Amino acid sequence: MAFLHNWIRGKKSFASQGQANHKLNAPISSVLSQNIADLHGLFSQTPDLVVRHFVIKQTGNQAAIAYLDGITDKNSLNNDVLRPLQFESDANAPGHLPRVNVGNIRTIRLWSELEMALLQGVSILFEEGRSEAVVFNTQGWPQRAIEDPQLEASLKGAHQGFVETGSQNIALIRRYIPNRELKIKELTVGRRGNTRVSILYMADTVHPEVLKEIDDRIRQVDIDAIINTGELAELIEDNPYSPFPQFIATERPDSAAAQLLQGRFVVVVDRSPSVLIGPATFTSFFQSVDDYSTRWIVASFTRLMRFMGFAVAVFLPALYIAVISFNYEVIPLQLLLSIGESRARVPFPPLVEALLMEITLEMMREAGVRLPAPIGQTVGIVGGIVIGQAAVSAGIVSNIMVIVVASTAIASFIIPNYDMASGVRLLRFPMMIIASMFGIVGIVIGMMTLIGHLISLESIGTPYGNPIAPMRFPDMKDTFVRLPLWSMKARPKSSRAVNPQRMGDNHPKGDG
Repeated sequence: MAFLHNWIRGKKSFASQGQANHKLNAPISSVLSQNIADLHGLFSQTPDLVVRHFVIKQTGNQAAIAYLDGITDKNSLNNDVLRPLQFESDANAPGHLPRVNVGNIRTIRLWSELEMALLQGVSILFEEGRSEAVVFNTQGWPQRAIEDPQLEASLKGAHQGFVETGSQNIALIRRYIPNRELKIKELTVGRRGNTRVSILYMADTVHPEVLKEIDDRIRQVDIDAIINTGELAELIEDNPYSPFPQFIATERPDSAAAQLLQGRFVVVVDRSPSVLIGPATFTSFFQSVDDYSTRWIVASFTRLMRFMGFAVAVFLPALYIAVISFNYEVIPLQLLLSIGESRARVPFPPLVEALLMEITLEMMREAGVRLPAPIGQTVGIVGGIVIGQAAVSAGIVSNIMVIVVASTAIASFIIPNYDMASGVRLLRFPMMIIASMFGIVGIVIGMMTLIGHLISLESIGTPYGNPIAPMRFPDMKDTFVRLPLWSMKARPKSSRAVNPQRMGDNHPKGDG
């Protein structure tokens, strides 16, 4: 009997769903009671649906206004919509309604349009005798204040980060580029979520082929909903099997504005606190907003350290394993004696020793991220010291291995982009395995494979290795080093900007 009851209830549910889908294609009725009944049928089991009945003073007709509680601004609804409709009358007002103080008022005639509008937080007005509904722009969902970016801290840059509202994120970018050439192309992604995706670009700078390519890829996405930019990036990137990110994800409006001015595009996903920037290159992930607010000599030194940190984070554990296992003759005699003494009590081969410490480090790093900030710092500092010292004292790992793991962790922390740093953390494990099998020869093979992969990779049809492969000497001014700003008159060729000129002659002549 229970099975029969559930089957009948399921059949009724499918039948009601089919009726609701059929209703979406129907026009709105001119009978108010029928519209309210259809509305409740369409949004069944929706307790946050609010319907308020009243009389419009201007016409004397019965009316009702519907909205979803929680994503509608009630103050704007009561003061700017309901108060004029109930208590004001204006003979000079256009149409049959008094003037309301809400912008973007429009009318809809189909239930499909009404469903999408209501779920976006607007309020819908039904009036007796009128076979259309009036939409008032009264969105007001919960949102947080603009705060300092968490993943991209800056010493001298702006302390404003993106939030979860797409319109506010666009406004933050417009503050940096108040120019009419900044264009916005809006798309909707998701069969259920209806996520609003905005493509921002400089019309006189961006390459039309790049813009068309990103537009086509986003339009081809077929999914229930997009929750954040990471999901969208994975669905539209060129090579989903690469450990390297192919879009720059940033929380900083100033970084997004700077990339727009270089001829790239920015993808703003509503409800996500970060944006996507493309086309991206490998070297662009080592650039920071502080590089352009400090003196160029200091910025060049810092950028060289980042590339050095990349090499250390990828190859140092593998180099330790290769040298200890195969090529110990390259180690100076005094250092070799010290390493042999520290490894005398270690029962594991170098690969197991390195994997044990690296995996422990990754677990502590992940635990520090997930825990509250004060506890996370305690786990990172105290846990690292206690576990490292205890492991050495117990003879599980050597002192040299602890130094190698700590140096690797510090080197990965210096990379400013979180996605690139995560890829680097992943790459050192296959490097360690191949080094344990073939020694330094294995490291060379792994390095050649990595370089070949970087050269073959693309971002929206643009070579990922720019400006190294293919070689673009003008772009080398802002790659491994950052030369003075006045020397970078042209936009980078990797952005494929149609307007290459970036600035005029600003070379300071000095006092002489």
